[in-house]
Amino acid sequence: MRVNDIRDLSLKPTQKQVGIDLGITSLLTTSDGEKFANPKNFNKLHKKLRLAQKSLSRKTKGSNNYQKARLKVAKIHTKIKDSRLDYTHKLTTQLIRENQRIVVEDLAVKNMVKNHNPPPSPPGRGARGVGSDANWSELVRQLEYKAEWYGRELVKIDRYFPSSKRCSNCGHVVEKLPLNIREWDCPECSSHHDRDINASINILAAGQAVSVCGARF
Repeated sequence: MRVNDIRDLSLKPTQKQVGIDLGITSLLTTSDGEKFANPKNFNKLHKKLRLAQKSLSRKTKGSNNYQKARLKVAKIHTKIKDSRLDYTHKLTTQLIRENQRIVVEDLAVKNMVKNHNPPPSPPGRGARGVGSDANWSELVRQLEYKAEWYGRELVKIDRYFPSSKRCSNCGHVVEKLPLNIREWDCPECSSHHDRDINASINILAAGQAVSVCGARF
């Protein structure tokens, strides 16, 4: 590519900024109170995959029927991967276009996916189901390079920042908050919180402090 072919992709600046909580019950929750779930067709594809894998397990290895069944499983895997990537691209592009600053936690994604005690959820929507669909690492990766492309700012805060346990109203931090507790009341100021929305508000506040004064969270 010649230098003259390089275009400035920067978007018009905006005052809007958002904190994002990547979660288990929803793909992500924003500090605006918006929750993004995975598309319903993901569940259908996973169900179709399980049936195809079950059919494959019944076939004799090396037979023509086995090869046909193996190819069918591979095609479903590819469709799931492509659907997930397409959805992730659309979502990250929307977030980048709407916000000047986006704040996320630097999460240990593998630990989240391996979590063996997720909150109650519909079939296929436990930590494994959401983790594989959510593709958190890819989502954050896309936000990083798109922020650079379009003149936006992506801020990461420490994964150990108590975003869920901290009251976004008064700052009190509760000692424990099990994953199955999705709403809670602050013992200090009595504010009622949706766990994920509260976390995303705290994430935004921490990101603002990091960006403005270099504070560490």
